[in-house]
Amino acid sequence: MKYDYLIVGSGLFGATFAYKVRKSGKTCLVIDKRPHLGGNIFCENIEGINVHKYGAHIFHTSNKDVWDFVNSIVEFNRYTNCPVANYKGELYNLPFNMNTFNRMWPDVHTPAEAEARINEQKAEAIAALKGREPQNLEEQALTLVGKDIFNKLIKEYTEKQWGRKCTELPAFIIKRLPVRMIFDNNYFNDKYQGIPIGGYNKLIDGLLEGVECKTNVDFFNSEYRDWRKYADKLVYTGALDEYFNYCLGKLDWRTVSFKTRIENTPNYQGNAVINYTSHNEPYTRVIEHKHFEMFGQDVYDCPKTVVSEEYSTEYKEGMEQFYPVNDERNNALAEQYRKLAEQEADVIFGGRLGQYRYFDMAPVIEQVLNYDL
Repeated sequence: MKYDYLIVGSGLFGATFAYKVRKSGKTCLVIDKRPHLGGNIFCENIEGINVHKYGAHIFHTSNKDVWDFVNSIVEFNRYTNCPVANYKGELYNLPFNMNTFNRMWPDVHTPAEAEARINEQKAEAIAALKGREPQNLEEQALTLVGKDIFNKLIKEYTEKQWGRKCTELPAFIIKRLPVRMIFDNNYFNDKYQGIPIGGYNKLIDGLLEGVECKTNVDFFNSEYRDWRKYADKLVYTGALDEYFNYCLGKLDWRTVSFKTRIENTPNYQGNAVINYTSHNEPYTRVIEHKHFEMFGQDVYDCPKTVVSEEYSTEYKEGMEQFYPVNDERNNALAEQYRKLAEQEADVIFGGRLGQYRYFDMAPVIEQVLNYDL
């Protein structure tokens, strides 16, 4: 059978594209090298809890069309992202807000006092530059929020994330750091946010309903590599450089690994996400998955809980590619690959891997919804 589209990858881009293809009356086949569908938003049910197998995924958008679209597939709950930072046992709210500033400086109680303290420390950092522009991430961050916030909440956490000292990272990685002079712990500014009721598998199952799918199929080591035998067009969501057989060189990636365990308590840390911002802990954050879908007393209806420690590391062959490396070399190389991709008239490159760009979930869906088949 020949299809209108062969879709490589069943993550959000591939699954949404397949949904749109089916709704248009056309045909497609979705293949994925993993043993499951859904890409990085796949959830594994453990002890009755939907565990985000590839890290915390929180849907947020200000685009009502996108929000209405995902809710037409599965209803989303009212989860609000309010992460906490743990620095050597001290707990701080994220994003940086009045709760953060009062915890950092107990004598600070008002927005005016907080702003004055931050501006004083920013002025010190700017003066230390002696008129030159910041040369690295550390200098850039110090000019944005000052030394106290940087040293406790940014420096060591960033170094764990990137595997490099802040003085070795380019300044443009941090263009701005949101500082809120209000007592509001909601991390996102978007109008809508939440988690699919029943987990992200419900969203993927809805998007792929009625679509032919095959798992455990590696595009590059299968009959489908000669894809024109099977489809008129290819939708490719794998790694951009791999498609071109690394002809210009390999792009760098960061990846994460997880240590997941069951805890014999209904409430381990009281929050879905806690970032560990010092080098005292090798992991960057701990996720307690039940808090994405269970609220208030509901947490105690489930006697156990599941937590995942998240570790950031350099990508090595065989690992999952998570994050593009946003530096000058990789940005320039990726742009060369994108120009090659533009010459592939019958191929659509999509998603984080296929475009070598960091995307949240909503923009990926928006991109597909705006695509003309």
